[in-house]
Amino acid sequence: MDVDLIGDIASLDAELLQLAEVSSFAIKDNPYVAQKLFDQWLSLPDTTPLVKNLLNNAKAGGPLNVTGTSSSTNVAASSSLPSMFPAGSTPPLSPRSSSGSPRTTRHRAGPSMLEFKPITKEICKLPSFFSTALFKKIDVDRTGIITRDVFVDYWVNGNMLTKDISTQIYTILKQPDLKHLTQDDFKPVLRELLAAHPGLEFLRNTPEFQERYAETVIYRIFFYVNRLGDGHLTLRELKRSDLIAAMQHADEEEDINKVLRYFSYEHFYVIYCKFWELDTDHDFLIDKENLIRYGNHALTYRIVDRIFSQVPRKFTSKVEGKMGYEDFVYFILSEEDKTSEPSLEYWFKCIDLDGNGVLTRNEMQFFYEEQLHRMECMGQEPVLFEDILCQMVDMISPEDESYFMLRDLKGKKLSGSVFNILFNLNKFMAFETRDPFLIRQERENPNLTEWDRFAHREYIRLSMEEDAEDASNGSADVWDESLEAPF
Repeated sequence: MDVDLIGDIASLDAELLQLAEVSSFAIKDNPYVAQKLFDQWLSLPDTTPLVKNLLNNAKAGGPLNVTGTSSSTNVAASSSLPSMFPAGSTPPLSPRSSSGSPRTTRHRAGPSMLEFKPITKEICKLPSFFSTALFKKIDVDRTGIITRDVFVDYWVNGNMLTKDISTQIYTILKQPDLKHLTQDDFKPVLRELLAAHPGLEFLRNTPEFQERYAETVIYRIFFYVNRLGDGHLTLRELKRSDLIAAMQHADEEEDINKVLRYFSYEHFYVIYCKFWELDTDHDFLIDKENLIRYGNHALTYRIVDRIFSQVPRKFTSKVEGKMGYEDFVYFILSEEDKTSEPSLEYWFKCIDLDGNGVLTRNEMQFFYEEQLHRMECMGQEPVLFEDILCQMVDMISPEDESYFMLRDLKGKKLSGSVFNILFNLNKFMAFETRDPFLIRQERENPNLTEWDRFAHREYIRLSMEEDAEDASNGSADVWDESLEAPF
């Protein structure tokens, strides 16, 4: 049967399809939705005889009561329209007013905050966990509802549609009286991520660790993105970073641990546990004696003194002689990946004793002297500073061989090894022996950073320790497969 249907699909009444959850306003404003619904309705088995009946009535000159607003009940009584949802699986009905049915009551003006996520993702093309922040940015009067006109006024007339995604996110997060983003601006986004992401669902019963996870993610963002280190993240810094790509990755990836940049829970777990190991009295502060134990006493006293002199970065703990959790996050990210620019700047400031932007022979020798003494105490064959200096010059190839500048170190693969030579004995010895296992790891996963590899190794170690502790307490199988694998 050939049926020629000519008309305005956008004017199709939602009630004809028996979809209590579909607003007629939504259909009129989105013709493609009406077309999709209409095509589906036409495909239903009960629709064909109904359409035939309507055509026969039209040919006979009879009335066509199909608009859903006619006073006649003949059609409705004898030929109710087939529903798109099979019996027993219908979605919940919209709340009804005591004054009448949905046919006679007004439709809600627009979506609520809970219903705004699809608009954020599909229409605005933003990560879905920005829906709350975007909703509140638009709903300035805090009505809890955003109408179509209000949305269009903000997104289209406000030129948000024409901006790149970095500028859109910056505009949504930024406080109106500031010209930069602060750490607090990211908290609503992290709260929504924690509430909605399937990879973080297990944290919902532990709000204290939800908070720690969110804090750690924000600290990592500011470590890498806020290049000035002043806590004021600018639009320029945001555009030059990989943060937006990481946010989009987190929104699409169900396994949060695959989002290595910023959001990995395993990375948070490693950072937090390393801090907790050093914080023996668990006051969430660590001092020099705590930090000197880091990495099995890998660091020299002289470099720890420089860290606690707050030369590379001012502490946020506000307690004299104490490093807080945020300060530790900056330290561990710098220590475990000395190839990143923030890390190079951190350690360069430590070695630059007079702060003139140049690392001289005397400054480097000052730090290496303690390394030399430690090697002698351990019975290691000492390497004289003159020989080490020649080796470092060959590694970096500075513009002037009599000193190193920060620009000499940036972009050089072995820059991190220079700092390890000066103040981290364990990593210095590992570099000298050229551990073939680590070399193979680098070749197999060239896209992973030193931090990614460190966090992966440490997470396995920490999880094995926890499994072993559980096993010793009788709460797990002693010969668990995960415990056997390394042996």
